[in-house]
Amino acid sequence: MSEAGPSATSADVVIVGTGHGGAQAAIALRQQGHEGSILMIGREAHPPYERPPLSKEYLAGDKIWERIMIRPEKFWADKGIELRLGSGVTSIDWMRHSLTLSDGSEIGYRKLIWSAGADPRRLGIPGANLKGIYYVRDRRDADGMMAALEDGAKRAVVIGGGYIGLEAAAVLRKLKCDVTVVEMQDRLLARVAGTAISDFYAEEHKRQGVNIRLSHGVSEVLGQGGQVAGVLLDNDETLPCDMVIVGIGIVPAVAPLIAAGAAGSNGVDVDVFCRTTLDDIFAIGDCAAHANPFANSAVIRLESVQNANDMANTVAKAIMGDKQPYHALPWFWSNQYDLKLQTAGLNIGYDDTIVRGDPATRKFTVVYMKECRPIAFDCVGTMKDYVQARKLLESGPEKIDPALLADADVPLKEMI
Repeated sequence: MSEAGPSATSADVVIVGTGHGGAQAAIALRQQGHEGSILMIGREAHPPYERPPLSKEYLAGDKIWERIMIRPEKFWADKGIELRLGSGVTSIDWMRHSLTLSDGSEIGYRKLIWSAGADPRRLGIPGANLKGIYYVRDRRDADGMMAALEDGAKRAVVIGGGYIGLEAAAVLRKLKCDVTVVEMQDRLLARVAGTAISDFYAEEHKRQGVNIRLSHGVSEVLGQGGQVAGVLLDNDETLPCDMVIVGIGIVPAVAPLIAAGAAGSNGVDVDVFCRTTLDDIFAIGDCAAHANPFANSAVIRLESVQNANDMANTVAKAIMGDKQPYHALPWFWSNQYDLKLQTAGLNIGYDDTIVRGDPATRKFTVVYMKECRPIAFDCVGTMKDYVQARKLLESGPEKIDPALLADADVPLKEMI
């Protein structure tokens, strides 16, 4: 195949998606010695950049755009990696090893890495198309929120009490906005954390001045002159606001893959080398459904930078002939106010929790247990616990005395 150039029609490796996974795949291929052409295709007009800061440091103004770029723009050209930005993939012909872009052009490939991630789940209620609704999934939304704040927006409703919503709420409070969080479940973070973490963050947000509405849905976004003016809850309560932030989950961006015949129901299925069921097509990151060894081999998708980067490394090695099964401990983080939550492992199927330390001190750890074995840790301000927890989980821990785990004076490393 021809080498990727200014208007390449083919490349040895085509990477769809310019987020963390796609960028790391390109970087890792060069690090592994790949000398062939690499073409990255991205729907956004921007070179690869970090997504997590959009709801944290970037939105708060603590990091400028250049500081959240994964690499300086010049890096990609220096490494011989072509970026084709502002283009989406509409279809794939896996038998011909080609794909069609949104502008109608065709690109051939020898190997294809699908790292398109996911799209934010959109509101499906009246008023969902009003101006002033933001999903904080890309730079456009974050920039739109920042512009609205500069124009005087002071009241925000956050729909969804997950990490994205709560991180945005924390930043908006820092920027002196009135904030109300609306969550359908009976507690915050219900899908990702136990009650100890949910209760702690609910109290923290209330202490910071956030209003919280639990066990309520949104019936309609109210507008005035095409602009958001309020939110109507399912109990007929109206929350006046100048902007709405939505964090109600994501939808894997895999439609062209599935239409081409790839297996998958929740995302696209991949094996231990991140290969899809279509020849020479790999998938990584948020959209890749895989049997995870830290979830008792349950087939799951992981929405994390760690997963995207580690899967990218797995694929780069496989393409270069060094096949190593994906086996990486999942980890996550969330910054809210001056609090740092670090998670190690997956709490899927836990049957008990143990709290190390006192939440009142704003430094504590929640241990998730399954059949008397720790499977995950949520560490709030306890960096030492987090570092040692990762090593403990990677060691494949046996049954541990709950009293020992509950004693914050006993280092986790002594239980390895």
